[in-house]
Amino acid sequence: MDNNALKEGFLGQKMIAFPRSVINIVKSNQITQNFYVSDLGYYPMAYHHYRLRKNGANQYIFIYCTKGKGYIYLNNIKTSITPNQFFIIPKNTGHEYKADETDPWSIYWFHFKGILAPELYNRYAATHSNNYKNIPFSIDRIKQFEKIFNLFNNNYLENHIEYANLLSLNFISSFIYHDFESNIKSHHSDTLVDLIKSFLMNNLNENFTLDELAEKFNYSKSYLHTKFKTKTGYPLLVFFNLKKVQKACELLNYTDLSIKEISFKVGFDDPLYFSRIFKNFMGKSPRNYKQSLLK
Repeated sequence: MDNNALKEGFLGQKMIAFPRSVINIVKSNQITQNFYVSDLGYYPMAYHHYRLRKNGANQYIFIYCTKGKGYIYLNNIKTSITPNQFFIIPKNTGHEYKADETDPWSIYWFHFKGILAPELYNRYAATHSNNYKNIPFSIDRIKQFEKIFNLFNNNYLENHIEYANLLSLNFISSFIYHDFESNIKSHHSDTLVDLIKSFLMNNLNENFTLDELAEKFNYSKSYLHTKFKTKTGYPLLVFFNLKKVQKACELLNYTDLSIKEISFKVGFDDPLYFSRIFKNFMGKSPRNYKQSLLK
């Protein structure tokens, strides 16, 4: 923790700082060594809250504001934090933050470390302009924090610590990846990409060229390719083959159909070519995949 402790606390505040014995456990635990919390807390209406760490902290610091206002100074940039915004301060980086004097913030916060921590921070820094983001308020998030806090506070059994740290990773990730979650929730089934995906899923037994699909949906090949890959991460025809292979996996799991019959069902006239495509995606042939299900 830092050396600038408050002389007085905040009404309703709570925090946990873990002893070295617990930190040693999570650092060596195969599950928690990837991500673990060293401190966490909640400061409501934190009048005169102020922290200055000239050399930074040895952990990443997550701050989520639900009321009031505060300011974070990082790399000579001042960022105002208002309700439903969050900020992550990188480790070993000098910084300063404080509550607004007239409308002090209420914040939930974590200090975290682990093998995954640098990459989580990099993902955050790469996808959030000005290093902060608006997050719609959700009472479920607050309930999850309370659950995490209570788990950490009740005992130090290793399985409790594991579970609480996994929940903490989920909690912080829900902020970092909020844009993806929002895109899923706001996604409408009549978008071009969804129309194409629906068409492909209903025709896994068929084969189409990019020219044929471009003509059907009345777009150029280049536009269709770019649009589809941006939304799904896969080129259109690669995605189509992936879905064929996933359907084949389903049939290998739950039917007694031969590999040749399955290849026909997912639109491959040549079982050898089907096997090659299957192995490209799954890392093993359909026959070996089927055998692995019996082990």
